[in-house]
Amino acid sequence: MEYQPWHIGVAHALTSGLLAANNPARMWFDKPPSQPDWKLARAHLSKADPVMRRIIRAVGPCTLAPKPPREYFVTLCKSIYTQQISTKIATILYGRFSEQFARKQPTPARVVEFLGNGDDEQIRRCGLSRQKRAYILDLARHFTGGQIPTRRLARMSDDEVIDALVRVKGIGRWTAEMFLIFVLNRPDVLPVDDLGLREAVKKAYGLKDRPKAAELREIAKKWEPFRTIATWYLWRSLNLPAKKPTRRAAGKPARPARTR
Repeated sequence: MEYQPWHIGVAHALTSGLLAANNPARMWFDKPPSQPDWKLARAHLSKADPVMRRIIRAVGPCTLAPKPPREYFVTLCKSIYTQQISTKIATILYGRFSEQFARKQPTPARVVEFLGNGDDEQIRRCGLSRQKRAYILDLARHFTGGQIPTRRLARMSDDEVIDALVRVKGIGRWTAEMFLIFVLNRPDVLPVDDLGLREAVKKAYGLKDRPKAAELREIAKKWEPFRTIATWYLWRSLNLPAKKPTRRAAGKPARPARTR
């Protein structure tokens, strides 16, 4: 079963720059140096949904930006590193891993060689358990064997991308959806199983419980065709400061009506 490492804290991990942009160990959710213009998406969401309009005003511009094909492989490696550990520790351990390669750039072929024939103790110092080692090795072989077609990936449909990625050991639908959102910037992805999104929707829409998949899809209909952008804003909304209670809500009784 695929582990979802960020859960309720997903907004912070997905939208915070943990390391400098030119550091090869920076993780796939770091803020990119530049981003496309999502004005059309913001305008649509603001018009279609008053709740989203309030969140967009509070958060500001969306900073999603696509990654180039040369980063596809390392991005997925990093996603495996983040499984079951904090993003801070994952960043440190991935940094050790990247140091094993020329210019700190793991490539599928180099990773196959390192993990297939490398020193076991050296590999363990990179923070790779036997299971994660098998996952990353399987990922590298999918790239070298062409099952994940790097050059065609950006032109494939969302479902085709998901189907190609989930064939790799250790990569499930959630990770594939994060890849669609943060790497390919597909505009209309709705990760209904993401706990961070469900918690954000619960708070933003005043629900008693986190919405199930069917309820979340119903709420998200008005966001189409920009459900990715709505999801990003909802994740960010979890980091917004809580509203201060009004004086009346804090317990002060209302003034009595003036009598004539």
